[in-house]
Amino acid sequence: MNDLGRLEDLPADYVAALRERNLVPLWPSLRGVLPPQIPTRQTKPTHWAYADIKPLLLKAGELTPIEKAERRVLVLANPGHTLEKMQASAALYLGMQLLLPGEWAPSHRHTPNAVRMVVEGEGAWTTVDGEKCPMSRGDLILTPTGRWHEHGHDGDQPVIWLDVLDLPLMYYLEVSYHLNGGRQETLPGRGDRAYSRAGLLPTPVFGRSGKRYPMLRYAWADAKAALQSIDADRPDVDHVQLTYTNPETGEDAENVLGFHALMLRPGQTLQLPARSPACVYHAIEGRARVSVAGHDFDLKEADTCCIPGYTPTRLVNASASEPAFLFVADESPLHRKLGVYEVRPDNQPAMP
Repeated sequence: MNDLGRLEDLPADYVAALRERNLVPLWPSLRGVLPPQIPTRQTKPTHWAYADIKPLLLKAGELTPIEKAERRVLVLANPGHTLEKMQASAALYLGMQLLLPGEWAPSHRHTPNAVRMVVEGEGAWTTVDGEKCPMSRGDLILTPTGRWHEHGHDGDQPVIWLDVLDLPLMYYLEVSYHLNGGRQETLPGRGDRAYSRAGLLPTPVFGRSGKRYPMLRYAWADAKAALQSIDADRPDVDHVQLTYTNPETGEDAENVLGFHALMLRPGQTLQLPARSPACVYHAIEGRARVSVAGHDFDLKEADTCCIPGYTPTRLVNASASEPAFLFVADESPLHRKLGVYEVRPDNQPAMP
């Protein structure tokens, strides 16, 4: 029971005097901003089917040339935040981007951190600060804050990828902006080749990168092979998941959002506890059912869904004979930095 005073209980002239001086009484709204046990969340469980997105994205390619669009993207907007805000969760932005054969999305840089998860097509590339990163299905490409990046396409079929940015956070902090640049010169050296095996780093005689982000491309072929190795080596482990990290420091690949690759064994059901960060699941290979808060989302390949924080989730591989592979993005690095990261195995309050 809320025994705090209400705004309506205060004299109208008193409230008017407060507002004239840009003052607001806290106590009538205290439980709104500090609710008991579970935070107030605007993020709603939401599913975006690739079969719905692709034809509309290809139509956008017919309607709007890349010269006018700069980035031809359909935003995956969470209705809980309203479509106008163009965000999937409090800190996550999602968008499906199209690049047609022969097109070039010009170089720019911006304050939000971004990654690209390649959904479909071959022949495209992203150049980040001079490092040219080929783009194949399932590859993860980083374009961290402040890095120049451009996209080009030398193939003969459309290429589509999923953009994941911390744009909502940067916009809320009033630090979101971009700068345009010219076509980049490709420089020698690729991080995905220098750091191609776990536990092996270039020796000092060749020189470390000295970069905050020494590895920009994470090939899906490597991530999938690593998941399969864990599966074969540890059949006793239910949660077969990898985290994309900085190969020199072991820290998260980027510093606000976390990125992971998850394998569901044939027919497997995986029950995940409630965690504080919101989470995105994107099907790279196979099919999976995501069940959360009374919603059941059947993910086919390239489908995407968003799950609010503090919500237990059940994942089920829809195939009894083939594994399913999911890309996972979440807000866990941000929550850890803020000291608010929580796991609630029984969905109970973590604080006494």
